[in-house]
Amino acid sequence: MGIKNKKLRVRFAPSPTGYLHIGGARTALFNWLYARHYNGSFILRIEDTDRMRSTPEAVKAILDGMKWLGLDWDEGPEKGGEYGPYFQTERLDLYREFVDKLLEIGAAYYCYCSAEELAGRRKKQFADGKPAIYDRKCLNLSEAEKRQLEKEGKKPAIRLKMPDRKIVVHDLIKGRMEFDSKLLSDFVIEKSDGIPTYNFAVVIDDILMDISLVMRGDDHISNTPKQIVIYQALDIAIPEFAHIPMIMGPDNTRLSKRHGATSVMEYQRMGFLPEAVLNYIAHLGWSSGTNQEIFSIKELIENFTLDKISNHSAIFDMEKLNWFNNEYLKRLSDEKYVEMLIPFLKDAGYIELPLSEEKERWLRKVASLMKSRVRNFKQFLEYGDYFFIEGFTVEDNAVKILEQNRVRGILEHLVKRLKEIKDWKEENIESEVREMANQLNLKGKQIIHPTRVSLSGKTIGPGLFSLMEALGKEINIKRLEKTIHKLNKN
Repeated sequence: MGIKNKKLRVRFAPSPTGYLHIGGARTALFNWLYARHYNGSFILRIEDTDRMRSTPEAVKAILDGMKWLGLDWDEGPEKGGEYGPYFQTERLDLYREFVDKLLEIGAAYYCYCSAEELAGRRKKQFADGKPAIYDRKCLNLSEAEKRQLEKEGKKPAIRLKMPDRKIVVHDLIKGRMEFDSKLLSDFVIEKSDGIPTYNFAVVIDDILMDISLVMRGDDHISNTPKQIVIYQALDIAIPEFAHIPMIMGPDNTRLSKRHGATSVMEYQRMGFLPEAVLNYIAHLGWSSGTNQEIFSIKELIENFTLDKISNHSAIFDMEKLNWFNNEYLKRLSDEKYVEMLIPFLKDAGYIELPLSEEKERWLRKVASLMKSRVRNFKQFLEYGDYFFIEGFTVEDNAVKILEQNRVRGILEHLVKRLKEIKDWKEENIESEVREMANQLNLKGKQIIHPTRVSLSGKTIGPGLFSLMEALGKEINIKRLEKTIHKLNKN
């Protein structure tokens, strides 16, 4: 559904206290898709009032992550817009105006209670089996009492007075939700240092930025009744709300690094394609209603509506993300694959730039062998290291293949035959190996398995004969002779 009689405006408002993680990226994506589907505006706002934890580095990480994923914003940092500024620390005067208004109409009041006093009273409330909510000690202070407290050096915070009524939220995903205000505390809207709290600043920003739909994770549901009370106290129309179910790990616990979920930019460093990451996180809590899994950005925009968002938690599965990435990698041309792979090879010290035309052709050949077998570029470095270095490690389960009976003699015979091949092509190598197997009454695997281990250190990989062609005659013979030498020593 869309917003009627009003320009649709949605926002993504991260706090710059860390990197852009999968949950944040999914929230940004859903808002972005919704805005693009309904021809609305997507606003990026930085909620940096937590001065102790907010850093410029975290702001950059968020912006870099958004850009890498292709989630462009219509208004916000680096772009500006008529509703700015888009950093909360640049909007403090705006919040103060609304605080003053709430004080003036009696919807808010000064609170002089210290953190220690509040902690002590909460402890007693817990002991008495009562809800741990503010007891309104400062609600009816006289002006004289306030002046006396200020003389004593106490700086007041400002609390919102909660109304004595049910608070109802009509959520576009969760449906009707009802909250008992008697269980909700008169919460602080401005701290004693003059900095607004999250629940207050976010409402004022959404009002002044004309946000028509607040779409966010359902971990914010407990904040929603507090925020609605602010709208009501100010007599301002409440936007629509849509709370997206949380993303959980495969063990149904909150998503964390141990599940493979990390910074969006870390996925870039691991060799994932942004299109694959975007396509995967689109499926975390949303379904097109079809069996289609691979979507273009255009198709995601066309298909995205709120009624297709699940009301249940989504499960993050690293294997599924790898599958998506592999599907995207397989669709790349060998030229494009190599272009994207080169920075990873260079960083690993596997190649030096600039590349000769011959080296580029060779890389395209290697890419064609490997790209359907690896799920990201980092894995390419792990699985395809033997194409670039001599000091590769032989896998533990591969060592026993070399220890089998007759292996040394088989490899010695193979080296002699390979030296005789004049035209080093896959079909000629295969023909020579098959003929050798017939002459020596061997099964193909008796030659193929130890040869693969000698050349790559691995038990699986691309077709052996295409691998042998790609490595080149000289390296094949050198590595086989090295294995023979080790077997002789043993």
